[in-house]
Amino acid sequence: MPLDPAVARRLKRDPDGLVCAVVQQHDTRDVLMVGWMDDEALHRTLTSGRVTFWSRSRQEYWRKGDTSGHAQLVHAVALDCDGDALVVTVDQVGAACHTGDRTCFDAGALPVTAVAVAGEGDR
Repeated sequence: MPLDPAVARRLKRDPDGLVCAVVQQHDTRDVLMVGWMDDEALHRTLTSGRVTFWSRSRQEYWRKGDTSGHAQLVHAVALDCDGDALVVTVDQVGAACHTGDRTCFDAGALPVTAVAVAGEGDR
């Protein structure tokens, strides 16, 4: 069964037919990882309760956790205002990152040399 046509019409895909999917832990709101979905991967995610991505490197579908056991159980999926990005809120089982880290953003923050303060405008 294909993706609901009403949902498909709202998507703005990249030249490869993909939409960026930001995965976020439902209770802490931690950003866990970023993956890519085509219509079929999004359909599988919306209808199975588990997150499915399109692997750009392997050129195949992969359901998060099938080999590692680190599944992502879907709580909600939201499409952004432009239709070119998704936020998938999940209950993450185990590590989200292939390195074994809880998130793919645990490798360390980049140095920020200026911090903007709300209400001060551009200076």
